[in-house]
Formats: sequence, C-alpha cells, structure tokens
Amino acid sequence: MKHRYLPMTEQDKQEMLQAIGVESVNELFEDIPESVRFQGEYNIKKAKSETELLNELTQLAAKNKDLRSHASFLGAGVYDHYMPIIVDHVISRSEFYTAYTPYQPEISQGELQAIFEFQTMICGLTGMDVANSSMYDGGTALAEAAMLAAGQTKKKKILISKAVNPETRDVVKTYAKGQYIEVVEVPVKNGVTDLEALQQEMTEDVAAVLVQYPNFFGNIEPLQDIEPIAHTGKSMFVVSSNPLALGALTPPGAFGADIVAGDAQPFGIPTAFGGPHCGYFAVTNKLLRKVPGRLVGQTTDENGKRGFVLTLQAREQHIRRDKATSNICSNQALNALAASVAMTALGKQGVKEMAIQNIQKANYAKKACRNAGLEVPFDQPIFNEFVVKLEKPIYEVNKKLLEKGIIGGYDLGKVYPELENHMLVAVTELRTKEEIDTLVKELGDGNE
Repeated sequence: MKHRYLPMTEQDKQEMLQAIGVESVNELFEDIPESVRFQGEYNIKKAKSETELLNELTQLAAKNKDLRSHASFLGAGVYDHYMPIIVDHVISRSEFYTAYTPYQPEISQGELQAIFEFQTMICGLTGMDVANSSMYDGGTALAEAAMLAAGQTKKKKILISKAVNPETRDVVKTYAKGQYIEVVEVPVKNGVTDLEALQQEMTEDVAAVLVQYPNFFGNIEPLQDIEPIAHTGKSMFVVSSNPLALGALTPPGAFGADIVAGDAQPFGIPTAFGGPHCGYFAVTNKLLRKVPGRLVGQTTDENGKRGFVLTLQAREQHIRRDKATSNICSNQALNALAASVAMTALGKQGVKEMAIQNIQKANYAKKACRNAGLEVPFDQPIFNEFVVKLEKPIYEVNKKLLEKGIIGGYDLGKVYPELENHMLVAVTELRTKEEIDTLVKELGDGNE
C-alpha cells in the first residue's frame, strides 16, 4: 500500500523502545512529576480514517473564496498577476527546491547561475549597479536599507513617508528600535509625500529618506522633486518599488536613488496567504560591500570556463553581532528563482507590455468610477491601484461584492483613520473589461 506518510505499528514502537532500553513510553517521562502530568483525554475530535479526513478537509477548503473562482481587486502589496506555466515546472525540480546555501560552487552552479540572473534582471529594472541574491520580502528589504543608511552615514534618524505600506513602516520601526534609531513619518498631501513637510524634517541627523514608488495609494511619487531634498546634508535616498511597475516607469536609479528595495512577488510568485515572498535589494557601487545577504559573481575556472561563486563578502560578515553588516543570512532563493523564470519567460518586451496593461486597465477603472458618480479623491498618475471613496463601510461593500464573485479592495480606514470608507482598488493585467465594469456597477449601486 502506498502511504503519504510513514505509519508506525505497535511492533515498530516496541522495537524502538527495546533499542533505547526502556519498557514503555511512560518511562520516557519519569523525570516529570506524575502530579503535573496530564492524565485525561484531550478535547479533540476522534481520529478519522484517511478517506473521511480528506472529505472533511475538502469540504472546509471549498468554503474559501480564491482567485480561481473570484475576480480579485485586492492589492495593497500582494497582487494577482499572470504566472507563466513554466515557473512551476522549473521550481518543482528537486535540485532547486531542495537547495539551501550554495557555499560549494562546484556542486551549486545551477543555483548560483539562477541567482546571478536574478541579480542582473533586478539591476536592469531598477537602474542600479548591484543587486543581492534576494531578501525575505519587501518589508525586511526596506528595513535593511534603512539600517544600511544609518550605518553608512552614522546618523540616527530615518524619515519615512506615510505613503509607504503601513506594514512595511512597522517593520522599519521594529528594526530601528534595536539600533536606537528614530523613525519619523512624513505626512501625505493629495495622495503623495508632502514635500514641504519633508523639507522641514530634513535636519543634520537624518540618515535617509524612504519613499515608495508607486506608493501605497497607487500614486506615482515625484522622485525628481524628492531626490534633492533627500540628499540634503549627505543623507541617503531610498526607494521601495514595485518591480513590475519599473517595466514602464523611469527607474529610481535614474533619479539618483542610493538604494532601491522591494518585493518581487509580482513576478511568478502566487498570492498564497500573503507569503512567502522575495525581497530584492539594489545599490550603487559605492555601497557594494555594505549590502546585506549574498552576492553571486561571475568568474572563470582554471580552464577558462565560465562559472559562478558567492563573492565579495564572507558569511561571517552577517553574524558578528554589533559589527555585522546585517543579521540576514538566508535568502528566498526558490522564490528568487520563480521571479527569474517569470521575467525570463516574459522577456524585456513582455514585462513592459504587462506593466502598460496594468496602467491602462487601472486608469480605465478609475475613469469608470468617476463616470459612475463615485469620488476618486487623489488626482495623481497611477500604476495599477487607486483610491475610491464610498458612502458605506468598506467591509459591508466587500461582503456584497463577494456574493457577486468579486474580491473587493483594501479598506484604508484600517490603517488611515482619516480615510474611513475609502477603498484601495487594484487592477492588474488579468482583470477583464467585463470584470472591471461589474465592479464599478456594484460599487455605484452600493453607494446609492
């Protein structure tokens, strides 16, 4: 009989007990006073057969509303994008999904080359000189960028726009607390960072300015205006960016960014339950040796054949306590591979076309909302998200949308009290005109 697990028979149990020299399982716990041992029956369901259990779990799973059965307009950092079918095929190969750390290049060339390609493509998208072999996710990548800036400038204040993803801001604050770094949030004006407020906060002790591009509201920040302010007094300019958007937008590197970080989830990584994801981290050559995580370089062997190795920094660089460049040692190599395969399958032109579709469809939806009499509060260029104001609580609206086969947008009132009854709507290339029109109609009807 083929088992999905290894069953343990009574004979197996007795043989193991005999091998370690005890007569019963209870003997293994004899050091624990009997008075504190649990003697009763656990309050859990009776065990079921494999067939019964599978049936129950299938019925429970069928209650979920997922992206196969519903059209999703939910973004806020995790997006429903086209995934080339080849992605699953490649990452399902055992030599990739069982790989951990490629310290031994002689047996890790496939993994190392895949990471090298990832680094190369991230540099191409961001307009930066060097990228590492990925981070845990976009939030930790931006937090690492803030810590790098503080260490490089030897300053103890970080300015972060309130238009940066709220969860990412929390991660930055968590990292900063342990380093005794002050994090100051810069307010938002008309859906983008308030430049006057930013200018007022720029003091000599500012290590870096952190903004998001496009920002959490879907609006495109004016990086050309922010850069000269951010570089006041030798502080650093750090940009968190959606890499797919960079297929169409001018990259942060062209605006003088020192560090560009973000999440590669839009490329070949499913929404799942909000993770795991794949952070990316790109810098100028000046910061090359301060990059957290790993770097893969291209070289040649003694026969002149091309090869790939971990380079420029030792693993111990990240485990030296207070002297460490970073405490991140591992990376999301499998997810980085998924992103690499997706970007390769799409190609440079495909990424650009996919990004443009996001812009066109989101702007169609935004215009349709206005035509339907809905208020769209921010008048800014967008990528694939925009904000719409409704007359009813967002959770009520989303509940009605779910009944119509639609996963609604994000309730901004949860994290921005001043934006109560405001929905953040995401429109990717996968949304059809019919789905967008249905959403707008339902939002309009529900607003009456």
